[in-house]
Amino acid sequence: MSDNGCGFPAPGLHSFLFKPIFTVGGFEFNKVMLLALLTTLVVVTFFYVAFGKAKMVPGKLQMIGEAGYDFVRRGIVYETLGKKEGEKYVPLMVSLFFFIWIMNIWSVIPLSQFPVSSVIAYPAVLALLVYVIWVSLTFKRHGFVGGWKNVTGYDNSLGPIKWLVSFIEFFSNLLVRPFTHAVRLFANMFAGHLMLVMFTVASWYLLNSYMIPAAGVSFVMTMVMILFELFVQAVQAYVFVLLACSYIQGALAEHH
Repeated sequence: MSDNGCGFPAPGLHSFLFKPIFTVGGFEFNKVMLLALLTTLVVVTFFYVAFGKAKMVPGKLQMIGEAGYDFVRRGIVYETLGKKEGEKYVPLMVSLFFFIWIMNIWSVIPLSQFPVSSVIAYPAVLALLVYVIWVSLTFKRHGFVGGWKNVTGYDNSLGPIKWLVSFIEFFSNLLVRPFTHAVRLFANMFAGHLMLVMFTVASWYLLNSYMIPAAGVSFVMTMVMILFELFVQAVQAYVFVLLACSYIQGALAEHH
């Protein structure tokens, strides 16, 4: 870590860079990739074990799995898309929710201590997946002309300003939407990890500088930030999936 000439190893962008674990033909496999892979294994393994041999009277693991699945299905998908339209999208949204949540929660797990979502590539790929589904559904449901009307909000009843509204809607929906969808998740995880690193390093630095009371305060703040991050990690997974459902709902809705 850089000490900026004052002895304090301040966190920065270097806190998000990792040396390759191994390199094969120019491809570098690092810690973030390993955590993303582990996230996939954790989610798939959990649901396979929970529902692989589902019982009428569920065990503890199946009950936890059912509670998580039902939370996303009823609390997000049904509330946004309705039961009839939303049922087919439940598996996708459940997968997105738990994949994002586990990616986030690595930041407070000992040894890993890094949220995968704080690297913009991962939220960007997930946002792109939602974007492709949204655009595809829009034109599939409404046709070519109807799809463009749905995307741009074109409406003759708006009179002279219809072209201005259409341009703003086009820019907002097709260009800004996927960017903000990805950045909302990335920025929260990036900032949260930076704050955790700041207080953790400050505790160590102050303790080694024999400023015990200050080190104690910093350590307490580290614990507070960990609890706060646990809340934010779940909220960000919820918000990402909620927005994904909202976009799909917009694609399926009739244009007026």
